[in-house]
Amino acid sequence: MALKSSNKIDTNTYEIEVTVTPEVFTEACKSAYIKQRKSIQIPGFRKGKATQGMIEKVYGEAAFYEEALEIVYPEAVTAAISEAELRTVDQPYDLEVPVMSKSEGVEMKMKVTVYPEVKLGEYKGLKAAMLPTEATDEDVDKELENMRDRNSRLISVEDRAAETGDTVELDFDGSVDGVPFEGGKGENYPLELGSGSFVPGFEDQVAGHKIGEEFDVNVTFPEEYTPELAGKDAVFKCKINEIKTKEMPELDDEFVKDVSEFDTLDELKSDIKKQITEKKEADAKKDLENQLIEQVVENMECEIPECMFESRTDEMIQDYSYRLQMQGIDLNTYLSYLGQDMDTFKKSFREGAENQVKASVALEAVVDAEKIEASDEEIEAEIAKLAEQYQMEADQIKNAVSSEQLASDIKTRKALELIVDSAIKE
Repeated sequence: MALKSSNKIDTNTYEIEVTVTPEVFTEACKSAYIKQRKSIQIPGFRKGKATQGMIEKVYGEAAFYEEALEIVYPEAVTAAISEAELRTVDQPYDLEVPVMSKSEGVEMKMKVTVYPEVKLGEYKGLKAAMLPTEATDEDVDKELENMRDRNSRLISVEDRAAETGDTVELDFDGSVDGVPFEGGKGENYPLELGSGSFVPGFEDQVAGHKIGEEFDVNVTFPEEYTPELAGKDAVFKCKINEIKTKEMPELDDEFVKDVSEFDTLDELKSDIKKQITEKKEADAKKDLENQLIEQVVENMECEIPECMFESRTDEMIQDYSYRLQMQGIDLNTYLSYLGQDMDTFKKSFREGAENQVKASVALEAVVDAEKIEASDEEIEAEIAKLAEQYQMEADQIKNAVSSEQLASDIKTRKALELIVDSAIKE
């Protein structure tokens, strides 16, 4: 097996020709025979007992060619791509096989998409604005209110109409053009008014009604909703069975003792301020990095193959699906709940995927330009850090993540640090 030729035919596209020797292909035909013989029936032979020669005599010499090609293809193509020193980013396509026989071997022609060439622009001395990092009194007060809200309790009210912020227990029965639709009916459904969990406009129309009152809610489903309801007008016949409002605890030392490790409100405020400041510092650092990476991407010249964006989008969806599974939720069920189809859901990841791919390409170009390396000591330190983070043994980390991937991550991080350290912070 060998590379016959490799030619660039378009941006990020090469055409390669690969050969497989007659000896290798003949051996592959034998392997294909062994794999298939149990399922082949030849008159005069018990099933699975016919020789390779006899089968080829009956069905033709090419009887096992297709299976043999599948056997030799992976190793032959991988070896040829390696010999051509190409870094592919997708599976080969437009396969042609002009020659395939035991006497002549195999000749294959195909196209491959390669990692893009990058011409870096400015990446040092860039300017970026730093977000404020100090926690304000308003930040602290907001968090205290969130704590009160999390520790509130619901109490029933009967002497007034429902208001935004209340939780109502609601019966509803929806229809479009007088026809009920799936998922449009509920009984004693708990709904927090103002939460935005129902169709836009629904909760606003529930507010203002009292217990026992029957009324209609008229809404229009969003265009991005499920296809059978998207953009359609619907009527929900509703009845409120109960109204509950939040009773907030007093903000005093006793509340602090109940919800935290502190004894006084001042101590809790001090701790909240510290935590908010640390989060703002982390957010500001991330925002600064994003600003700088955006500039590096804008300054570089590069045509990134579409397949790289598609691949990253699929990876993000797969990761999201996995996290849903960890919560016991199936992705299709989740999409049904959102009223989205897979195409719409996929589009929501596209921009993020593009940004991630562009940033990765740019940082790798900086790694190459600066000849950044990752030492064995840095790789071992990274393994130790991951082992502690995930509470695993170092050997488990080594088995799960290759040293090449760890080295790549370290070099990319160093490239980002170089860009940040050289930047002018405004």
